[in-house]
Amino acid sequence: MASSVQDIYITGLRNAHALEAQADQLLSRQVERIENYPAVKQRLQQHIEETRRQSQRLEQILQAHGTSESTLKDLATGFMGNMAALAHAPMQDEILKNSFANYAFEHFEIASYRGLIEMAQMAGDQQGVQLLQESLKEEIAMAEWAGQNLPEVVRTYVQRETSGQKSGI
Repeated sequence: MASSVQDIYITGLRNAHALEAQADQLLSRQVERIENYPAVKQRLQQHIEETRRQSQRLEQILQAHGTSESTLKDLATGFMGNMAALAHAPMQDEILKNSFANYAFEHFEIASYRGLIEMAQMAGDQQGVQLLQESLKEEIAMAEWAGQNLPEVVRTYVQRETSGQKSGI
């Protein structure tokens, strides 16, 4: 039996909500540990708030379609976000691994939102398109910041490490 555009779109929305739950946990664990990179900490805190607003937008779209997010998916991906953050914690170069992972994760989210926007258009959900575009703009801005800030994080890490200062986070 073939799926409808609506079914595929709803699944995509639920997956995106779960992805935002993962991002929230991943970034929250990182922020808790950052000491020596105040610009990174501040931008991640800002993006956590954006992430929570993105989750709310997805909930709004799902409610408009008479459904809700998948609690099971949210729990599973939130758990994975926590585990991913913890996996880098014992590493001496934790800040670098987190910075690389965040840059990649933002691009994954960008691709997800672009796909969702296409699905929303195919489903005739103009309000959803507008809400998803807001989230896409935030993800693009975060990815651009992460990419532009990466050289500074690397320089700071290397300078701190080679001078014997605490460098990891």
